[in-house]
Amino acid sequence: MSETDAPEPVDAEARDHRAAVDRLEGAIAELISRIRRFYAQIADEVSPGMLPGTFKLLATIGRIGPTTSSALAHRLTADKGMISRQITDLEKLGLIERTADPDDRRSRLISLTPRGRERLDAARGPYEQMLSQTLAEWPTASIDQLTDLLTAFASGEIPQR
Repeated sequence: MSETDAPEPVDAEARDHRAAVDRLEGAIAELISRIRRFYAQIADEVSPGMLPGTFKLLATIGRIGPTTSSALAHRLTADKGMISRQITDLEKLGLIERTADPDDRRSRLISLTPRGRERLDAARGPYEQMLSQTLAEWPTASIDQLTDLLTAFASGEIPQR
């Protein structure tokens, strides 16, 4: 092997960075797997046979309050047609309702019905309890830091140092 064929030396910082990214990739894969399992379980508790994606939509509506289908599609990075079908399914189950937007009569706002709020809260209870127990010994500052880092990661921003 000649000098020109020799691999470039890898500096320690680049190697450590690559190893950290690899560990993060594994942690994300495990987290996604756990979240999918929880969502599947919780979705079925809300309504037997409900798909996890439909539950995710219901939970998003519950978290952000009245919103439009376009805003939901944008927020969830989902196809408007798929969102529309999920909204119809949730409406048939009596979990959401569509009302006229007072600011734009051409638009409809989607919000939880009282039954939707009740079913969502009941199904999320065990998940929220598990999350609270997992984080019970964590300092609040660490929870805030994790939240900030995940928010930055999800939005593609560079976190504050």
